[in-house]
Amino acid sequence: MRNKFVLSFILAFFVAVTMRSAPAAPPTTQPSTTTASAPPSAEQLMNQMLKAPPPAPKPLQPKIDTPAFNRTTGVGGVVKTPVIALRREGTFIFDRVGRLTHNADGSQAEFTFQADAKTLADPPVIILPNTKLMAMEDIVKATNRDVLFRVTGMLTEFRGRNYLLLEKVSVPSEYYSQF
Repeated sequence: MRNKFVLSFILAFFVAVTMRSAPAAPPTTQPSTTTASAPPSAEQLMNQMLKAPPPAPKPLQPKIDTPAFNRTTGVGGVVKTPVIALRREGTFIFDRVGRLTHNADGSQAEFTFQADAKTLADPPVIILPNTKLMAMEDIVKATNRDVLFRVTGMLTEFRGRNYLLLEKVSVPSEYYSQF
């Protein structure tokens, strides 16, 4: 009983607060410059609802998959070489053997694949900087010979070149038993 009384008191208080009218403004002798607009009529509302909606935005069309070619091969290459298609972004390479090299101006590290019977025409890919690349560079600095690496990673594609994000790097034991 007491809970009902408290609940009804709270409800009555809430209704009184929300229904309380604002104090009346003192009367003025000057005419009002603002005009109160009347709510739209039923006919106006109906016309608004029946009006044609604005055109919906068009969805993006899928990119037509045309083969891209490596900029460093063919006419763009140092030596006239056959034109080689780029590998698709997201392609993984697994346990490929090759060397750490640098491009002509020495600003970017590249991975030059060792030719084998299956893949004789793999152009070098630019290695994206990470700790794996740092470890490869440290190994090359520490040795006085050409080092072969076995790498695994994901290829990306940007402006006509493939880039390699290294995930695993090792020095193959069949080539170097010292490491």
